[in-house]
Amino acid sequence: MVRESAAAAELKGIRFAYEKDEVVLQGVDLRVENGEWIAIVGASGCGKSTLVRLLNALLRPQGGTVEVFGEELAESNAPLVRSRIGMVFQNPDNQFIGETVEEDIAFGLEGLCLERAEMERRIRVYARKLNVEPLLRRHPSELSGGQKQRCAIASCLAMEPEIVVFDEATSMQDENSRREMLNIMADMQARGGYTIFSVTHDADEMLAADRIVALKDGTVRADRSPGDFFADEELLRDCGIEMPFRLRLERELGRRGLIEAEAGRPASGSGSVSAEQTGDAGEKNTHAEKADEGGGRHV
Repeated sequence: MVRESAAAAELKGIRFAYEKDEVVLQGVDLRVENGEWIAIVGASGCGKSTLVRLLNALLRPQGGTVEVFGEELAESNAPLVRSRIGMVFQNPDNQFIGETVEEDIAFGLEGLCLERAEMERRIRVYARKLNVEPLLRRHPSELSGGQKQRCAIASCLAMEPEIVVFDEATSMQDENSRREMLNIMADMQARGGYTIFSVTHDADEMLAADRIVALKDGTVRADRSPGDFFADEELLRDCGIEMPFRLRLERELGRRGLIEAEAGRPASGSGSVSAEQTGDAGEKNTHAEKADEGGGRHV
């Protein structure tokens, strides 16, 4: 596939409709560079999940083009493109195939026609990175929601994709599991090697991204940095997004002259996932990488 100086993904003039009279996306243009983290936001039903499913030909647009690593997506190259894009869905139960977590990770690797030794190495490495080694022999039904989502991510990353899509992957999690997921995503970006799309309603997830792309009425309503996005109160209302309490508090304190606040920016330690928050996950991954037997991508 073409790679030199090409964007990780580029959508040009996209039109998509499930029914003729129900257009979901119309005239969507979006370019995402390698290594970027893009949060896709907007009201329910605005086309967020539809947009990311166009990236790996789970859906096909009726108009416009989708390019991945500089090559236009077509029937002939769709299988190769899919092998480079991993998806983690809202409900991890929808992704489990095997009778055990280990079988589930192996299922995707078998589709890549890897040697058995390489499959075993990847299962071991990514189970360790996601801290699911103790769960490998367990049936998915025995796991908690957070454990299931970590196993789903391990299955995805074991295939070593270059683009990873999180489709509302934190929406069904409790607070601890949600924060753990966010830490994993932040650590993935910090270590490099991944382009991340996250379809989300979660403000912390938006704040951690490089760019926020808001959809409304089938088009891109805004494409901004998190700071600029949350600084625009009219835009937030228009997209049906509530400003996080900590940002509202900071802004009000700033208006009263009690603190010096940069408009729309989170206070220190309250925006994207902090180093302190990601410390445990980063330390675990560092130890895991030292124990790896070579090869593989860094989480």
